[in-house]
Amino acid sequence: MQASNDIRKKYEIYLRLERGLSPNSIEAYLADLDKLLSFGVDEGKSYKEITYEDLQQFIAQLADIGIHPRSQARIISGIKSFYRFLLLDDYIECDPTELLESPKIGLKLPEVLTVNEINAILDSIDLSTPEGHRNRAMLETLYSCGLRVSELINLRYADIYPEEQFIRVLGKGNKQRLVPISEIALQEINNYLKDRSQVVPKKGFEDTLFLSRRGTALSRIMVFHIIKVQTAAAGIHKTVSPHTFRHSFATHLLEGGANLRAIQEMLGHEQITTTQIYTHIDRTFLRQEILAHHPRYKIQVMREP
Repeated sequence: MQASNDIRKKYEIYLRLERGLSPNSIEAYLADLDKLLSFGVDEGKSYKEITYEDLQQFIAQLADIGIHPRSQARIISGIKSFYRFLLLDDYIECDPTELLESPKIGLKLPEVLTVNEINAILDSIDLSTPEGHRNRAMLETLYSCGLRVSELINLRYADIYPEEQFIRVLGKGNKQRLVPISEIALQEINNYLKDRSQVVPKKGFEDTLFLSRRGTALSRIMVFHIIKVQTAAAGIHKTVSPHTFRHSFATHLLEGGANLRAIQEMLGHEQITTTQIYTHIDRTFLRQEILAHHPRYKIQVMREP
């Protein structure tokens, strides 16, 4: 770890003095380096030991959590710059990034919402309507937990653990995972429960968290429609879907410096390579990662005495 800190400081000096970069550019380059160094720690390798194959795995992980090709290309550019510095200063003899290619940028991926845009969508919800608190709780949960729309509509009241600040999610292939949930989302759910008690659930939906007016689970189409209406009400001119919230969750965590494997775990993704031994990330670590790097949880930490 000390060796990584030392080389980081030397690289920062190189960027400032030899390349004459602005403070903002230097910060961006160092943030990209930190992602790589964190990946190296997970793989049990120092920056000198990382190979071309390791870097391919690193980029595959970025793609797996939905990072846009443009962002991937920027991160690759930052890593290439770091290894050029190592080569110039004789820390390494060959550059593992030499053959590393940036992803094709032409691919159309979901939009990413800024934190302000997400807040604007949530604030556009009319809480005086019967569905207002439900919709706000639903979208806050979608963003705070990075859920798939199918996971959101199938969420049950029994899946919420407010004391532990976790929710249990049933993902693809009926695989369960535990995901941290923010105090803000828990508060919105609590606000909604007063309105939910006015709806009579139909048989089989007694424990469904987000109920329609008919007392059944919401459909995927209904969630899409709610998001479309609120995005327009917020004056945001982007194509926004439930997946946009999930995509924004992953992007904001990565930009905040969260561990790639932790993001994969929270999204419910499988590891990229079958040969790689699955590393279990415990709940404490997941919670630490999300508290430190997700915008919603940063607000929560600031409020805590």
